[in-house]
Amino acid sequence: MDVFFEGLSSSDNDVKRWSTSQRHAAPTARASNAVTQYKKGKDSIYAQGKRRYDRKQSGFGGQTKPVFHKKAKTTKKVVLRLECSVCKYKMQLSLKRCKNFELGGEKKQKGAALNF
Repeated sequence: MDVFFEGLSSSDNDVKRWSTSQRHAAPTARASNAVTQYKKGKDSIYAQGKRRYDRKQSGFGGQTKPVFHKKAKTTKKVVLRLECSVCKYKMQLSLKRCKNFELGGEKKQKGAALNF
């Protein structure tokens, strides 16, 4: 499945720097942005829900809360993180769902022989 969004595609290898207009600056201002793929951070062990869950789970009695098994989606939406090279402003841009997404890397050659 290919994803196309304003010059970005998942079938082609995407550039790691992207020039775009700045939403937070003047309407005509354009700047270079560092593009990275968003990754979920590590869960905090001090979050209130985690503390409550761990307290409830401790001791005898087995599993105390429902465990979700009806997962329907096979992919996640790709989220790009753009960081302005001028002011370090960070914004996120969500793309469509796709199975494979690669940022940067070697460019695909048109009409090149397949290597196995």
